[in-house]
Parts: sequence; structure tokens; C-alpha cells
Amino acid sequence: MTVHIITHEDCIAHEGGPGHPERPDRLRTVDQLLGDTELSARIVRHEAPEARRDQLERLHPAAHIGRVRDLSLAGGGALDPDTSVNGKSWDAALRAVGAGTQAVHLAAQTGENVFAPVRPPGHHAEIGRAMGFCLFGNIALAAAEARAEGLAEEILIIDWDVHHGNGTQNLVENEPAIRFVSLHQWPLYPGTGRETERGVGNIWNVPRPGGRPPEEYVSALKTGIDAALEGFEPQMVLISAGYDAMLGDPLAGFTLEAEHYGDLLRHIRGQAPQGPIVAMLEGGYHLGNLRRGVQVTLEALDSPPDTPS
Repeated sequence: MTVHIITHEDCIAHEGGPGHPERPDRLRTVDQLLGDTELSARIVRHEAPEARRDQLERLHPAAHIGRVRDLSLAGGGALDPDTSVNGKSWDAALRAVGAGTQAVHLAAQTGENVFAPVRPPGHHAEIGRAMGFCLFGNIALAAAEARAEGLAEEILIIDWDVHHGNGTQNLVENEPAIRFVSLHQWPLYPGTGRETERGVGNIWNVPRPGGRPPEEYVSALKTGIDAALEGFEPQMVLISAGYDAMLGDPLAGFTLEAEHYGDLLRHIRGQAPQGPIVAMLEGGYHLGNLRRGVQVTLEALDSPPDTPS
């Protein structure tokens, strides 16, 4: 099998300010892994294009897009207390969104899995608001591209980042052809993600307290995925692949180890075998954990699907 990697060096140049946890070294760590891993011979690398304005406007209003662009091109500044841009952030954000839109085309054309290690991340960005280190809704925009271009009619989005994907939920909660499952620590930033938040019946939130055995989190997410797949046959699965749910991450209190991502991916591929997987990097602020989590993810994407578990 082949795993396609889509990224761009512009994504390294974005910075949120001195000491910010969402730092360029995160992407440098992944890039080093891609050169060192034994999978390198089976990885096909692609350069992410810049997203077009019309692709951004599928989900974000012009005022929000212009605010991000203008602040970045003016040299940078704060969009909210956690989210700042520098002079390179506009280019980075266009490449991050472009990686997702290219990924769904590539996955549909080849039937092969795609991983997009990009930054800034996207799952906290709401329709008209940048927040939580995120500027635009990368994964939701990828889903919108797939539907608009006829690449997939039904899409499942799974978010295993430790923080609730409030932005993704905000962007897809009125679209019944897209189902969204989020496992996240509760209570924790951003304070959303209750089980009662159901959208139009297409949202499955799985909030859990920190400090529990990792098997509890894995089992809970599998249950949420299985519930979302009832009566639903997605032609594509998109994953917000954050690695801050791992034990020792400085921003949260979940206890996953790298091998749990392999377990989850085998389950996903067994339960939804009819479509390829596109995974996009979200959080993960312990560099060693990030490297191990991405490596296991790539190994699982490179392996044949298992039977359902």
C-alpha cells in the first residue's frame, strides 16, 4: 500500500508568538520522522497548493477571511487571547487548507490513504472566528470540497484530539451528509462538546474526564464511531489527528499511548472499509509523543484493513 503525505514548508513559518505551544518544531519533528521512518519508501510526498478564495468561502464569510489575511499581511497580531499570526501565517493557512482540499481529491482518485501534517491547525476555527490556535476549519473545508466536487456523498469526520472540535462541529452541524464524532477531555478548553449537542442528528460527542485508563477512552470512541455509522456508509473518512490525548501532554490529562492510534485506525478501517482515510494534523505539544503518534498512524494507514473489532 501507499500513504500520501501532503504538506508545505510555508506551514513551518507560521508562529503564534514567543513560547507558544503550537510552534514550528512540531512540524519539523514530523518532517524528520518522514525522512527517518522505514515507511519512507512507501510514502509519496506532495506539495500542498494554496487554497483558493472560493474554497475558503464555502464555510467562512469574507469578513473573517479578510481579518486573518489583513492582520497577517500587516505583520501579525492577536486574533484572540490564544491565537496570533505573524507575517507568514496567511501563506501557511492557505497551504493548510489547500493540503486538505488536495487530499480528498487524491484519496478519491487513488483509493489510498492520505496524511496531511500541516499547521496552523483547524478544528477550533468557527464560521466567523479564529480561536484555539486555529485560523480556518481545515478538516471541515476538506469535507466541503469533497461534497462540492462530487468526490463523496457521505463523509464521517472523527476527531481524536483531546480538545473538543468546536469549530468543526460549528461548520458541519447543519449538514446531515456529514457525521462528526469527537472524543475529548471534559471539562477542558473550549468548554463545548456535551453529549446533548447533536446538530441535526449528525453529531456524536464523547466527553470524558482526564486521568482514566486509556482503554476507557479507546472503547468510548469506538462506541461513538459505531453509533455514527448506523445507517450511514461514508465514501470517505476524515480524521482530525491530534496527539495531545497522549500521556504527558502539557495541555491536557488523557493517558493514551501511541499504539492506541493504531488500534483506533484498525477499528475505523474495519467498520468503514468502503472509503479511504484522510488524516490532518491538529494538536500534540509533547514532541516525542507527537513523533510516536504520527509514526503509528502512518504504519496503520499503510497496513491492510482489519475485520471489525
